Amino acid sequence: MSTGFCFEDLSVGQSASAIHVVSDADIRAFADVSGDHNPVHLDQSFAETTPFKGRIAHGMLAGAYISALIASKLPGPGAIYISQNLSFRRPVRIDDALEVVATITHLDEAKARVTLATVATVAGKTVVEGEAVIMAPRRPATV
Repeated sequence: MSTGFCFEDLSVGQSASAIHVVSDADIRAFADVSGDHNPVHLDQSFAETTPFKGRIAHGMLAGAYISALIASKLPGPGAIYISQNLSFRRPVRIDDALEVVATITHLDEAKARVTLATVATVAGKTVVEGEAVIMAPRRPATV
């Protein structure tokens, strides 16, 4: 597990990334955990009748991978979500290698808040993008 960064160790432009290959098991587990059993995610026959012509992953699964990146790498453990907006640009399909990237765009010293541009891509094409605001842990005071 990463030890993460304290607010004082962060800088604008700093980024982190991770890649997840989306599996059928991931989609089914996310459906069970979230309660979102929309057949476009789970039923190939139904999904073939949609504009996507096949099953797609939940958009919020990509959002969950962004959350995991923030919680594990930037800023890392102890980070608290304040807000996240997401725009869904393209579908994510089974076996897609989904790369998520978070890049610091602003630091608010007074509140220890970090603004990050968040982007998920498949084969270099943006599938989800947004912005997160996170409260980062401060470095403990030394006595």
